Amino acid sequence: MLCFLAVSIFTSPLLAEGEWETTPGSERALQKGLEWLARNQGAEGNWGSNNLGLVGMGALAFLSAGYLPGRGRYGNTVQRALNYVLKHAKPSGLLNISNAQHDMYNHGLATFALGQAYGMTSDKKLNQVLDKALKLIANTQAEDGGWDYRARRQGRGHDLSLVVMQAKALRGAMDSGLEVSPEVVGLAIQSVRRYYRSKSGKNGLSNPKAASLEAGQFTYNGNNGTLAMAAAGVVCLQEFGQYGDWRIGKNLDVIQVAIGKNANPATRSGRLPCGDAYTLYYVGQALYQVGGKRWKESYPKLRDFLVASQMLSSGNPSQDGLWQGGHGGALYGTAVGCFILAMPNRYLPILQEGKIDSIVRQLKKK
Repeated sequence: MLCFLAVSIFTSPLLAEGEWETTPGSERALQKGLEWLARNQGAEGNWGSNNLGLVGMGALAFLSAGYLPGRGRYGNTVQRALNYVLKHAKPSGLLNISNAQHDMYNHGLATFALGQAYGMTSDKKLNQVLDKALKLIANTQAEDGGWDYRARRQGRGHDLSLVVMQAKALRGAMDSGLEVSPEVVGLAIQSVRRYYRSKSGKNGLSNPKAASLEAGQFTYNGNNGTLAMAAAGVVCLQEFGQYGDWRIGKNLDVIQVAIGKNANPATRSGRLPCGDAYTLYYVGQALYQVGGKRWKESYPKLRDFLVASQMLSSGNPSQDGLWQGGHGGALYGTAVGCFILAMPNRYLPILQEGKIDSIVRQLKKK
């Protein structure tokens, strides 16, 4: 049996701090994005996709803007999306019905979305599915603390992109009042640090002192230090309570330099800042979680780029209000665009998070 730890949560949103976070233009863009998602949702609630992670992300866009299932203007839209995910949950707890090679990508994102919905509604139907989904994450963790693409236990995890998906699901569950194993979290932290590399190639876990003396960043699998992985590593450490880790500042330096280069005035092409929706999703969260000066300096640049890059076409409802999302298409791109613009409203439990000192104390005893 796993030893589980519950943490306390906040139950009311903390509203935007002012126009440096939200503007009339960003609010209009958010509503246009939600209108596109609602208008293009299929009858089953899945936007024509059987990817449960993407469907969960569609639901998350509305939840992040404060729209609850079964209530108000988009209540039916949110409920249909959540129902689609719940309906296709497997007896094992796995939230994936597409390619098995996408098991833990889709599972992590769908579990995160359901956890946020549960934290906002306390719906028992969500709790039943979440319980199995969280146990599957624990049971498929590799011996080195990572995860494989497929829902199976391996000796070694595949890459950081899989760890961050599960980190979001685990921390989201914690912030919604559910229970997570400190042992799972402790192993995951080791895995995250293993993916850090200094400029000269020093490992962030086996040689941390030497690595800390140089510039560096998180990588995909020990190589390929992308902006997305720099942000993903920060997200993992923040979600797991490692607030003072020196690697966070190193990667935020990488992120802020990239934003300064990329977040220039845009045309309405649907092209997102930071290159693609996947990268933007983690960059926005990394900055938000660290907060302070980093957030205040960089978020307005992301926000304004999103507003400027949203596609507007009054004569073509299939494009009006969307953002392109790379491999995830318009569904993912638009859901992420809405998620980032809605973050300052802090409706989601994970955006109301406090420091999880209780789990940090548990880890220090290990």
